[in-house]
Amino acid sequence: MNDLLSPSEVKKILHLSEGTLGNWRSCKKHLPYIKVGRRVLYRRRDIEKFVERRRGKVSE
Repeated sequence: MNDLLSPSEVKKILHLSEGTLGNWRSCKKHLPYIKVGRRVLYRRRDIEKFVERRRGKVSE
C-alpha cells in the first residue's frame, strides 16, 4: 500500500497546501484520487505523471 499517498504526503512532494489539493478535488482537476470512507488517497504514479507533464523544456 505504499503506492498510495495521503494529502499531507502529496502536499510535501508538490509544495502545495492541502487546501489547494482539496480545491482541485472539488473541481475534479489535475490529480485523480481515491476515496476510502472519509480518507482521500493518491496513487504515487499519478503524482509522478503530474510532475513529468509539468517539467519544462530547456534548449541547449
